[in-house]
Amino acid sequence: MALEWLAGGTVTSVPGFLASGVACGIKRPAAPDLALVAAERPCAAAGVFTTNRFPAAPVLYDRAALAASPYVQAVAINAGCANACTGDEGLADAREMAGLVASGLGCPPEAVLVMSTGVIGVRLPMERLRVGIPQAAQALSADGGAAAARAIMTTDTRPKACAVRTVVGGRVVTVGGMAKGSGMIHPNMATMLAVIATDAAATPPVLDALLRRAVGRSFNAVTVDGDTSTNDTLLLLANGAAGRAELSDPDAPEAQALAEALEVVAVHLAQAIARDGEGASHFVTVRVRGAAGEADARRAAKAVANSPLVKTAIYGGDPNWGRVLCAVGYSGCAVDPARAALWFGELALVAGGRPLDYDEKQAAAVLQQPEVTITVDLGLGAGEATVWTCDLTHRYVDINAHYRT
Repeated sequence: MALEWLAGGTVTSVPGFLASGVACGIKRPAAPDLALVAAERPCAAAGVFTTNRFPAAPVLYDRAALAASPYVQAVAINAGCANACTGDEGLADAREMAGLVASGLGCPPEAVLVMSTGVIGVRLPMERLRVGIPQAAQALSADGGAAAARAIMTTDTRPKACAVRTVVGGRVVTVGGMAKGSGMIHPNMATMLAVIATDAAATPPVLDALLRRAVGRSFNAVTVDGDTSTNDTLLLLANGAAGRAELSDPDAPEAQALAEALEVVAVHLAQAIARDGEGASHFVTVRVRGAAGEADARRAAKAVANSPLVKTAIYGGDPNWGRVLCAVGYSGCAVDPARAALWFGELALVAGGRPLDYDEKQAAAVLQQPEVTITVDLGLGAGEATVWTCDLTHRYVDINAHYRT
């Protein structure tokens, strides 16, 4: 069967997974702020985490837990408090959070991972989690994926979830996931949290390999503001409920269908984060081709996507293409100005490093569309990369100037 999108898909579209989302009083005013995703049996697992040198307590806890045993049965996620820069006490809180989930589900504490998102430098209100986690465990449901996706939101304006179905090794397999993220987004594997689940059977090393490949083409290809969070976490859980032998080679032909489904879900969630960038009014695709290599193409695309001058020009509808070439020029990639070409949408603006005789009003009209594509061809080789971002608006400043107060 061809890859099939599931209408209203969530993490619980995957057979054998339950989820819930409840309000336990971390957020003010009261709103759903605690999500729980649980499998009916232990899952092989893999994770990718922030490269920020101030990793949050849940990142430290999860890294250690997966290193000790890559088998997981539940993930608890709170919003409203990042539990970052909280020292040994924060790590103890993350450990207690896992223990509370384990008690509620009757599984070992080491089979529970945790995530947190919100304000940095604030201790988790454990007295509220001691009440909320049992409530979340009681509320677990095969229909709870949407509630879980909503409970992990901070400045997000909408939940982010999806699911697809495909065939792996002759068995119908589902891949579903959820993510949160709107600001402080520039993953280097951002605040970006995601859980992806599947009923495929695969060993932890295979999941790790497939996850890292997918991340390179999805979450590591999205940026909102160039800030890599202290809490970025992406987890992949596979419960094997589809009922076939474990995939033990990530390069085997039967693994490719799972790899494709995983990448499709990851790209959808990553793009949803860029579309929901704090205060965003435009979704922007930056494509660089003709670079000396893929690394150069990615370097150039990210420089353009992160440029405040490019992002504000798009917001203002100003086709100031010089800002794009300027960003490419300082990105560190190899450039021959005499070979560079540039397009806004389908409209060619630059060739051979010089402006073409284009219609300025037509160029401005391209930037009036809610989705904008910028393409740069460096004319040097076969390197290509695509990065997704958004514009930079007054609203972004408003949101982040008063994030705590």
